[in-house]
This record gives sequence, structure tokens and C-alpha cells, in this order.
Amino acid sequence: MKIAEALALSALLAVAYGAQMARWLRVLQREHYDPTSLMRFLARWSSPQRTSAKTTTARPRRPFTLSHVLIVAMLVTIVFRAWDLLVVATVIYGLFCPVGLSIRGRTSRLEWTRRLRTTALLATFVSAVIAGVSALAPHPYLGAVVMVLAVPPMLDLVTRALRPMEDRRAQRFVDQALRRLAKASPRVVAITGSYGKTSTKNYLSTLLGPNAGAVASPRSFNNRAGLSRAINENVADDTRIFIGEMGTYGPGEIRELTSWCAPEIAVVTAIGPVHLERMKSLDVVEAAKHEITEVAPTIVLNIDDARLGGWVRDLREQGKRVVTAGSTMVSADVRVGVDAHRWTIVVDGATIVERDEIVGVQPTNLACAIAAARELGVDVSEITSRLSEVQPVANRLNVATSPAGIVVVDDTFNANPASVIAALNTLASLTVTGRRVVVTPGLVELGAEQHGENLRLAQLVEAVPAELLAIGRTNIVALSAGYSGPTRRFDTRDDAVKWIRNNLVPGDGVLFLNDLPDHYP
Repeated sequence: MKIAEALALSALLAVAYGAQMARWLRVLQREHYDPTSLMRFLARWSSPQRTSAKTTTARPRRPFTLSHVLIVAMLVTIVFRAWDLLVVATVIYGLFCPVGLSIRGRTSRLEWTRRLRTTALLATFVSAVIAGVSALAPHPYLGAVVMVLAVPPMLDLVTRALRPMEDRRAQRFVDQALRRLAKASPRVVAITGSYGKTSTKNYLSTLLGPNAGAVASPRSFNNRAGLSRAINENVADDTRIFIGEMGTYGPGEIRELTSWCAPEIAVVTAIGPVHLERMKSLDVVEAAKHEITEVAPTIVLNIDDARLGGWVRDLREQGKRVVTAGSTMVSADVRVGVDAHRWTIVVDGATIVERDEIVGVQPTNLACAIAAARELGVDVSEITSRLSEVQPVANRLNVATSPAGIVVVDDTFNANPASVIAALNTLASLTVTGRRVVVTPGLVELGAEQHGENLRLAQLVEAVPAELLAIGRTNIVALSAGYSGPTRRFDTRDDAVKWIRNNLVPGDGVLFLNDLPDHYP
């Protein structure tokens, strides 16, 4: 092989490797360095696009992806020892596959943090060593070919190998947060739940008022790194109350969080089929969330949730103070009762106020926030006066009218089987004179229940009645199967927005339900 040709092929393989690394490092970062996510997403992106006959899409159905064609071509070239063609097929695969998984990213760019740089450098070093050793193989480029194709499993292995070091590094920030909490000595409120954590946290922060000395963790900083960062960056010597979310992908995580950020008051908003892809069953989810009750002397529970209602007796027998909250359960200590568009707020059996609903504010989560505020000593009259300041979370059931006269419901913050019903009820209740449309990629991370929940989602959309615009192909099979009419499919939400601008008119209504980052197919 001529030197010029060898250099050219080496350069092409290096570029292909870089393209693969950029794609899969972004997936790894978006999935919080969960090594198992890489192979899951490789399987998602490598599966053929499947649609039903009644799904309208801008692109024809693809029974096979470019990835499948190239992999078959590689196998053929190995059998017939056509090594140069193998290199060419590998370069094409590295540059363009999986088709649709962007190198740069549309919704999130790669952030070259210290952890990401360490992971990328170690993976590249190990891959290069393997490629160098395999230069003695039947063809000198066979190792480089494997290096390009094996980026996801290599990143999986390297992430696992680096985890002990990363845990030790993270512990320094945890120790710093522990010292910060010891110095400021704030009252700690910890909020967990399959959904509703951020809403409840924001409502509680508002009800406490600007002079309470309260600090809430920003956005969804609810894991070990996020919670310690929130404390280190936001808790000051004069902080009197710290409100933090506590999330979990599995048993033991919340117990570890409460070991150094011990709550005086724990709030549990819901137990639902979220992160089932990791935790497999609702029983595991429930056990993981229950860990927040082990340290806290006072527990606020949403007893509209039957599973949480079952905790009350056992916790009280353990000597815990349990405050119940809800919307539908009349027995709740704090209840935000709903009658059409009117709310009746009841505390300890006494009605404290009747008022119009706050559009976009979830009544059960508000009840949990009121209960926590009462436990922190906020007077009922103060709570009543601050209710008008409570706002929905950004991108959570926000209703507005576009300049084109179309009523838009923005519920893209996230979605779950419970929030779907609230969002569709909001769409159905809009005063619109024309069409109703739902734009959604469906629900994710539901494990074995994902197909059924998306099937049900499509049926609920049809019952509104509303037209269905499906984004991406993650849930297209279930969505199109559950909707009897034609399902329009778009690759991105931006494409769906263009369709809306061209097809809807003043008086129409549209619900944007959930949004997925573009590392989902």
C-alpha cells in the first residue's frame, strides 16, 4: 500500500472515529454518565423505522437503516477479504451512522467538562492501543475498523472503570456541602416523587415569601452532584430554610442523599411509572422513594396516590408526624378541592379560601406545598395572601395565544401518565372555535409499560377529540396504533411547528405535550 494512500485511509478512519465519539459522548453526558444507556440508545437508533399504513410522514418507510446496509457490507468484505472496501464502509458508518443522531446536537451541545475530557481521552488511548496491537492482524486497518465500530461499548467500559475515581472526587463536594449545612444550619425540606417535585418546590418557595430566608435548589438539581452543587453555590450563612429535590434511578440513592442532607420535613408527591426502564417495577420505585422517610421526623404525603396512602399508618406507628395532602381525598389534612374552574382550599377541616383555579398549577402539588409551608410555621393568612403569586413551572401547562391567533398550551417540561390527563383536559377546556391538535413524541422511560401507555395516550388524544402529530419514531408504533385516524409524523418539533403555521388558523388550539432531547430517535 502506498504511503499517501495509507495516510489518507488513516486520516479518514480518525475522522470517522471522532464523529462516533462526538455522537456517543453526547448521549453519555445527556444520560448522566450512566454506562448502560449507551447500548440502550444504540439499539434504539439501530432499529428500523416502523410505521403503520395510516401514518403520514414526509419520508418513505425504511425497513432497513443505513447502519444495517453497511454492517452487512462489512461482513461481506471480511468474508471475501476485501479489506479496502471494509475501510470505506467503516468510514461511511462512522461519519453518518446512526442516521439522525447528530454530531453537534440540535437541543443540547456537548459540554467539554473535565469528566467528559477524561472519559474521551482514556477511551481513545485504550482504543488506540488495541488498534496498534491489532496491526499484526490479516489487515493493518482491522484494528482501526474495530476502534470506530466499538465506540459505545468502549465508552461503557471506560465509564465503569472511572466511576470509583469520580465518586471520590464527588465526595469532596459532598463534604463541602455538609460543612456548609452545618455552618448555616437551615431547616431542610426534601421533596421526592415520580413527578411533581419541581412544581411542589416552586410553589413552596413562593408560599414562604421573600423574607423567609429560603433557598431552593435550581432547576432539577436532584442527584448527588446536583444537590451538593446547589448547597455549595446557594446556601449562605443567613439561609434559614433549604428546599431540595431528591431524585433516584434506583434503590439506595435517596438514602445516601439523606445521610448528608438530612431533611426535617420530607414531601412525597407521587409514585408512578417513571424510570421503569431502569427500576423495572413500581414496587422498586416505591421502595426507592420510601427511603426519604427514614431520617425525616415529619412526612407530607399526597394521599390521592393510593400507594402513598398506604404509608400513613406504618409511618405513624414508627412515631413519625404524617401530614396528608391531596385534591380528591376528602380526608386529607390539606386539600385543594376542584369543582370545574373553582378551588376550595381546606386545612385541618376548615376552608381557608375559595378562589378561581390557577391555570397550569397542579392542585395536588399545591396541597403538598401548603402542608409543608404550614409545618414550617407559615400562617394560614400568609398562605392565602400569597396564593395569587403562585405560578406554573415554565413549560408546564402554560397557556397563551400566539400572534397568529392560535391558542397554545405548552406542556413540554416533561410528561408522565398522570400529567397527560391534566394536559389533555386543559386542551379540551380551551375556548376554541376550530381544530384541536396535540404535538408529542410520547412518553419514555416506562420500560415494559411504554407501549401500552403510549397506546393509551393516543386513545385519549382521539377522545378529546384532537388531531395527533407525532414527533420522532421512538413511540410511533404505539401512537399510530392507538389513534384510529391518520397520524402525522415529523422528525423534529420544529418541523411540526412549520406544519402548524401553514395549516392552523385563528381560533384553533394546539397542545405541545412533552419534548425529548435529540439523542432520542
